Amino acid sequence: MLDFSRPGKPTDNGFIESFNGKLRAECLNTHWFMSLDDARAKMEAWRRDYNEVRPHSAIGNKPPISLMNGSPAPPPA
Repeated sequence: MLDFSRPGKPTDNGFIESFNGKLRAECLNTHWFMSLDDARAKMEAWRRDYNEVRPHSAIGNKPPISLMNGSPAPPPA
C-alpha cells in the first residue's frame, strides 16, 4: 500500500477522493457563496452536519462524533 498520494494520481487515496466528491456534490455545488464569511459559515455548517449528525455506514450508521464520545465502532465486515 502506498504511504502517500503521488501528484496527479488521485486514485492513490480512495478515502480522500470519496470525501472530496461528497464535499463537492453536497456543499460546493449546492450553495452560492456571496462573501468569504458566507463561504466559511456554509462550509462549517456542512462540516458539522457531516461529522456530528449524519450516519456513516463504515462505523455502524453512527455519526463520527460518537466515536469521540467513547462509543466503539463495530468491527469491519
